[in-house]
Amino acid sequence: MIRPKLLIVEDDEAIRTQLRYALREHYTLAFAENRAKACALVEELRPELVSLDLGLPPAPDSAEEGLKALEEILRLAPRTKVVVVTGNEDRANARRAVELGAFDFYCKPLDLKDYQVVLRRGLYLHGLEVESDRQAADTEAEARFDEILGNTPRIREIFGMVTLVARTDATVLLQGESGTGKELLARAIHRKGRRRSKPFVAINCGAIPEGLLESELFGHERGAYTGAYVQRKGKVELAEGGTLFLDEIGEMALPLQVKLLRFLQEREIERIGGREAIRVDVRVLAATNRDLRAEVAAGRFREDLFFRLSVVTITVPPLRERGEDVIVLANAFLRRNCQEYRRKLRFSGSSLVALSQHPWPGNVRELENAVQRAAIMARGSIIEPADLGMTETERSKPVSLREARGQLERDLVLNALLRTRGNVSHAAKDLGVSRPALHDLIDKYRIDTKGLRGGAA
Repeated sequence: MIRPKLLIVEDDEAIRTQLRYALREHYTLAFAENRAKACALVEELRPELVSLDLGLPPAPDSAEEGLKALEEILRLAPRTKVVVVTGNEDRANARRAVELGAFDFYCKPLDLKDYQVVLRRGLYLHGLEVESDRQAADTEAEARFDEILGNTPRIREIFGMVTLVARTDATVLLQGESGTGKELLARAIHRKGRRRSKPFVAINCGAIPEGLLESELFGHERGAYTGAYVQRKGKVELAEGGTLFLDEIGEMALPLQVKLLRFLQEREIERIGGREAIRVDVRVLAATNRDLRAEVAAGRFREDLFFRLSVVTITVPPLRERGEDVIVLANAFLRRNCQEYRRKLRFSGSSLVALSQHPWPGNVRELENAVQRAAIMARGSIIEPADLGMTETERSKPVSLREARGQLERDLVLNALLRTRGNVSHAAKDLGVSRPALHDLIDKYRIDTKGLRGGAA
């Protein structure tokens, strides 16, 4: 049987000896007398538990060195449970330690029975959190497609389309609002196709001034214009053998659309200032947040170019239409940020409800930024709606009475499951219905309960 690791940080040799004999049958023990050694052992051993005396040298009569050690230990190993040990008269510093993230505190003199109860409780909580992390990671893995997360029927249908078109060299047009992940889908098409070992070259047609975009795409010869001191290949040539991704294609000016159309038809380009036609073998993917059919009708986009680009069209839904994917994505972003900032955070029940009901006009990009901000700014270990920059939810789209009833029923079910982190029995009790009845509602509204379980990070 593998015994859990316990690091005891204590400068009193007599107490260390007492604890060694009392605990050696239950834990794999390590000892440190000061902050530096304690932090080194935490980094090396990653113990489940740390018992930390706040009165450490060089100032054992002050708790400052112990509190600094606590902060460093939790930064190095956020999942480790730390029990601080302090004098009976020093409850103020014990409370400070708990506010900084200690699991619990124990006042000297040590009663071994009570002390071991505290350690067992910390170990139990550590095990629960590890299991929660494992379940959340499993849920994320089930929802992952290349670098994209999603588990709702609509997004899984898109993943299926990506898999099919990736086997071909067909030109694909990705349509959707800004921030919905169109470039991630384009990269997935590239990585799952036969060109995966060749370059993926992206260019944002809306971010480059009209006068420079032609040179960026097709390159120029030396002396083609003032400042063209050397020959330069464009993005099309740089993508030779691979994939060219034209982001925000709807922003391209009409004169350049003509040249792009010619390239798509002939698979040849001419650099600016050049006279030689250059054959290029690339696959073209394009994306837009505009309605290109409306742009064609308004005369701002060429119809023949539209048909060339949209051999296959994939419409990416906005985040507000992706149901429980919001929670799956939010938890994935939170885990990533907790690792980066070495924090231990989870969403409160009200935060999960707010996340699921927010309209997300900026889509996945907005959600990612909101979670990152909360991971930085949250004062405690629980992320509340205010940490996410949310105060109230907005619903402005007019709906019929039948739609409103269905939406209300779905929201009540979803909110109960969010509060109980996907526990059907508890949610059924909150709603006053039987488990079978709740399972029928979950099936009716296609709610993914697995995606609601990873609320901690």
